[in-house]
Amino acid sequence: MVFPKTPDRSAAGPPSATEPAAVAPAPAAAPAPAPTEAPIDLGPRLDGVRIVMINWRDPWQSAAGGAEEYAWRISRHLAERGAIVTFLTSREPHQARVETEDGIVIRRMGGRFTVYPRVMAWLALWRREYQLAFDCMNGIPFLSRLVLRRSTRVVSVVHHVHDLQFDAYFSAPLAWFGRFMESTVASFVYRRCTTVTVSESSRRAMRDKLGWRAPIEIVHNGGLSGPRRPLDDAPTPAEVGSPALVSLGRLVVQKRVERVASLAHGLRDQHPDLRVHVIGRGPEGERLTGQVQREGTADRVHIHGFLSEEDKNAVLGACTLHVTASEFEGWGLTVIEAARLGVPTVAYDVDGLRDSVRDGETGWLVRDGESLTDVVARALKELSDPRRAEEVRRACRDWASRFTWEASGARMTRLVANELALTDSTTPGGPNNPAGRKTTT
Repeated sequence: MVFPKTPDRSAAGPPSATEPAAVAPAPAAAPAPAPTEAPIDLGPRLDGVRIVMINWRDPWQSAAGGAEEYAWRISRHLAERGAIVTFLTSREPHQARVETEDGIVIRRMGGRFTVYPRVMAWLALWRREYQLAFDCMNGIPFLSRLVLRRSTRVVSVVHHVHDLQFDAYFSAPLAWFGRFMESTVASFVYRRCTTVTVSESSRRAMRDKLGWRAPIEIVHNGGLSGPRRPLDDAPTPAEVGSPALVSLGRLVVQKRVERVASLAHGLRDQHPDLRVHVIGRGPEGERLTGQVQREGTADRVHIHGFLSEEDKNAVLGACTLHVTASEFEGWGLTVIEAARLGVPTVAYDVDGLRDSVRDGETGWLVRDGESLTDVVARALKELSDPRRAEEVRRACRDWASRFTWEASGARMTRLVANELALTDSTTPGGPNNPAGRKTTT
């Protein structure tokens, strides 16, 4: 079986796979003018506004995922609108402590846990530098509101409620402490701060499970447009399997990718030619390889590791069905990635995923009392009908086209302008701004 090769490292951001369609020369001497698309409203200018984006990881770290993609894409959009953005995050041993990428200064400090006190100390030292902070909470808050000036606006970003996810990583006392920090402490510290989340079900979970008091806005994950034409080197059905399942994302405990890999064994009798493709990397990779060997499915499960955007699209777009076994998602960025290529998703009916998967239209949800194997089998049976498969593919592309990073960035830009009360005639950050520079629209 031949598949695309894995590159040594990722690019600064996923490159667009979109290519312009070829245009045939017009037979007439004076061709009609091409239709023009309506300009996209990218939001107001933020010239000179000083913003700090605080996130647990950056997109180049080994365990980076959708939260890192979100923080970086939003940061890039804000910088493109004129803001001066600092990306404050942890550091892996091979990474530079300070560097600039896409006009954004990246400052790295501390490790997996020490990043929290290090960031608080750094913010306390530079507390007068910033007019607005995005405090991204990956279970544990950075508590930036406690050290920044009262005049500095803080926007809390919460992708999903972790709650029982703490039990998968920590002992009972530490898991309790994590839940206490996520709920009681965070909801009190950020009670007067605007909060952003990525789906309606995450907003409901924050109210119900965390007792969140602050106003919550929804700014969805975006995405890149899919290829406009089939890739020349796309795997054939004989190479990829018929049918072919794919799991896309980080190989970490909460994603439960081992359940997807086990489908190769569970559906062996119904689908002798079924293959499972795993695209992604992470600390669970070695354990997943061991499981595949124990189950005797090495000839039916292909673990690709990290793939470039083009190679990822080639494998993903050739598969029949995308499957995610995660129970903790704020939205499901990989669901929309697959949908852009016309690939539906089977996912559990949990917060976030029940928003990104439209049950019966762009995928299927595993409800209480159902098994992942049974729902995947039902989905494959439906997709075996060519007309039904085309209907689902079309619905997937239409649904995914609603979510772009430009739209998400524009919404966040307008939120920043509202937080700082910016207008055409006011200076960024109001009267406390020493620069005195005016915004333009």
